[in-house]
Amino acid sequence: MATAEVDGAVSRWKYLDRIRRTPGPFNQDSEISEEALAALDQAKILVIGAGGLGCEILKNLALSGFRDIHVIDMDTIDISNLNRQFLFRKDDVGKFKAEVAAKFVEKRVKGVKITPHNCRIQEFDDDFYMQFQIVVCGLDSIEARRWINATLVNMVDMEDQDSLKPLIDGGTEGFKGQTRVVLPTITPCIECQLDLYTPRAAVPLCTLATIPRQPEHCIEWAHIIAWEQDKPFPSLDKDDPEHITWLYQKALARAQEFGISGVTYSLTQGVVKNIIPAIASTNAVIAASCCNEALKLATTAAPCLGLQPESYMMYSGDDSIYTNTFKYEKKEDCAVCGDMAKPLEADPQWTLRELLDSFATKADLQLKKPSIRAEGKTLYMQFPPSIEEQTRPNLDKTLKEDLGLDVNHEVVVTDPAFPALTFRFILRFT
Repeated sequence: MATAEVDGAVSRWKYLDRIRRTPGPFNQDSEISEEALAALDQAKILVIGAGGLGCEILKNLALSGFRDIHVIDMDTIDISNLNRQFLFRKDDVGKFKAEVAAKFVEKRVKGVKITPHNCRIQEFDDDFYMQFQIVVCGLDSIEARRWINATLVNMVDMEDQDSLKPLIDGGTEGFKGQTRVVLPTITPCIECQLDLYTPRAAVPLCTLATIPRQPEHCIEWAHIIAWEQDKPFPSLDKDDPEHITWLYQKALARAQEFGISGVTYSLTQGVVKNIIPAIASTNAVIAASCCNEALKLATTAAPCLGLQPESYMMYSGDDSIYTNTFKYEKKEDCAVCGDMAKPLEADPQWTLRELLDSFATKADLQLKKPSIRAEGKTLYMQFPPSIEEQTRPNLDKTLKEDLGLDVNHEVVVTDPAFPALTFRFILRFT
């Protein structure tokens, strides 16, 4: 029985090996060595996310011949996941996604080893990520994408070729999706392309505090106002089910007070984490594209996105089926892979508070808790509390008259969501 399983595992990929042995436009030599064919077996690949996109990616990678796969996801399975995350069943509700997905694929695809990690990606250091040849992201969080992108770019050592870890990023929103390959320091990174993501519309604080009209307003009230007032935990962990449950209960009570319906646990998660909605068919298309790029990178069977002029594939399924690939340019003023300060347009009559608030709505920034320094002095710091209290009076001061800022002054902005990043700007008054 054991011998039969081994033989089955080996024969599963014989057709893929046959394709790789066949000469073609990118494979002129039909004499492919056994060592070259075995390189795919030995490749170690990391999948980040085991949700709608991650389930498809894990299944596709296993069926494509990748034998050593790791997956990171700290979320647990909710009953609302079952309509599109096909590796999970009703009995799995409440269990960790990474563990259940790994066991399911290992059971169905013999010879594959999948190691689950039930934690946040930020809990690992560079040595952990250095062990993988390829990283594939199936994330629903823009913040997490930006974090892993910055980590992989910062890991690159120009004298060590193995330190460059290709990042394949897939994303979906309704019937639209995209795939891109980031070769850190070589091709445009995710931060270069951040303006492709539309930031969530800001809601005035007075609306949240006095006259909420939508379920999202109630959730934002719980997130921004109630949390700060009650401080149920030392700090908010958006991936902790206990924290999300507290916010959900507060938002639900707020909604009932104002006669608003529609507040659910899943909606609370989506609003707090800025989760992008997903559809199963779109997930399948984008996951297939991601795994196709992984196979090309691991086998050199064909040039991947990034090695070609194009580095970005866009898919649209709302009006028939349409795909397009295009080249996205690197930005010299990118906070991650660039080395120049970015121009920052501002009104000299703005208060510092207005400037900081604008960072949340700018498509190429999307910073929620920025701190700012200029000309060697601290203008405002979110943390620690003692410095926040000292610099708080600056929030209501105007940029030019009160704070003395002027054209061509360089300001430096940081955000706790991206501890490794420093955003440099050159002021341009309008």
